Amino acid sequence: MQKDHFKERAEGWDKGSVRVQGAMKISDAIAQTINLNKEMEVIDFGTGTGLLGFLVAPDVKQIHGVDTSSKMLEKLEEKNSSEISIKTYCQDIIKEPLTQKFDGLISSMTLHHIEDLKLFFKTIYETLKDNGFIAIADLVKEDGTFHSNNDGVFHFGFERDALVAIVTEAGFKDVRFEIVNTIDKPHRDFDLFLLSGGK
Repeated sequence: MQKDHFKERAEGWDKGSVRVQGAMKISDAIAQTINLNKEMEVIDFGTGTGLLGFLVAPDVKQIHGVDTSSKMLEKLEEKNSSEISIKTYCQDIIKEPLTQKFDGLISSMTLHHIEDLKLFFKTIYETLKDNGFIAIADLVKEDGTFHSNNDGVFHFGFERDALVAIVTEAGFKDVRFEIVNTIDKPHRDFDLFLLSGGK
């Protein structure tokens, strides 16, 4: 059974204004980079409480929120309504991929929790339809001080060229890596990128 690193943090997750503002900046960057439409079925990988997914949901047909934390998904489902809802899956889709094919994958601040990046991008490539897209936001390479506790963190951010090489090797085309936000912490600033590409 995989440890739920977010079980205790789920209750107050949406109260973090930095988190909420960050999700808004990432959703804006995705909207400017990807031509979203109402026919699309999109995975929100590491959806958490749906901060990013609910912002993108009005522009697509359906967001499918995937997370390994049942507590986070419980908080998400409390926010579902008849107007806007995210379909949830509590599973590790790298070990147990979804059988449906999707038009795209969005993700915010989850990639650094993925140990095997090559396997992740290979699996996602196979999960997407032809012409599907990825739009993944995470930290630029940092010194390990972003998190107060690095349990479950496999990467202290990412270096542009190395990550783009892995994504390209998995088969994605037109891979872009752009800085879309900066998080100011008392001891230093941390840049966030949006990685995008197509199948």
